[in-house]
Amino acid sequence: MNEKIKAFERIVKIVDELREKCPWDGSQTFESLRRLTIEETYELGDAILDKDFNEIKKEAGDLLLHILFYAKIGEEQKKFDLTDIINSLCEKMIYRHPHIYGDVKVKNASDVERNWEVLKLKEKGRKKGTVLEGVPKSLPALVKADRIQEKVSAVGFDWKKKEDVWEKVKEEMYEVQEEMDLGNRENMENEFGDFFFSMVNAARLYGIDPESALERTNNKFIRRFNYIESKTIKNGKNIKEISLDEMDKLWKEAKNQH
Repeated sequence: MNEKIKAFERIVKIVDELREKCPWDGSQTFESLRRLTIEETYELGDAILDKDFNEIKKEAGDLLLHILFYAKIGEEQKKFDLTDIINSLCEKMIYRHPHIYGDVKVKNASDVERNWEVLKLKEKGRKKGTVLEGVPKSLPALVKADRIQEKVSAVGFDWKKKEDVWEKVKEEMYEVQEEMDLGNRENMENEFGDFFFSMVNAARLYGIDPESALERTNNKFIRRFNYIESKTIKNGKNIKEISLDEMDKLWKEAKNQH
């Protein structure tokens, strides 16, 4: 038997046994697993950013386990089962890849992405058929902004030249400054939001994942600030006791080392 099939059947059997014999696994519901699934997704994201292939393998396995649990719960409730999930996915992939399973011609990945969004709107059974309906409400704001922009771009709502986006970025930055001068907090928040949205758009146009970019900067800042703190402690001081100039000197040291 194919090793992949054997491995898949093994984990399916384990999930069946866990639901039957383990009090904790047997008590899980769609709702109780939701938060854990989100957490596992972020852990996989961390492993990808770290380029830790062993952790990617482990976290991908954890996500697979969650999918199998959802399938098992669906089967128990007589709503759907694992076969339904897989067949539905197969049909969707075939339908959304007419350049592979049909006679549609594409030139590049951008053509594929545009076709994908158009086909999603045509699928039977979709309630609204709007371009942005598939963007999850619970996505973090930065990820959601990027996904919104990807979707509208796929149906032609985008800059003709990517360089044009910088005028919009500048415009939004000036509007932030204007509202800061006026001191209206609500307007300041609105304009900051517009500015962030325009920067996400710029990142997308230049092929940069804004979530990954910001997370790399977060991690870089953490490493450098931890360096400042550890050096300060080694010198017998509390970080609250040193001056900003001393912090800046240590920050420059950290930059050279990290």
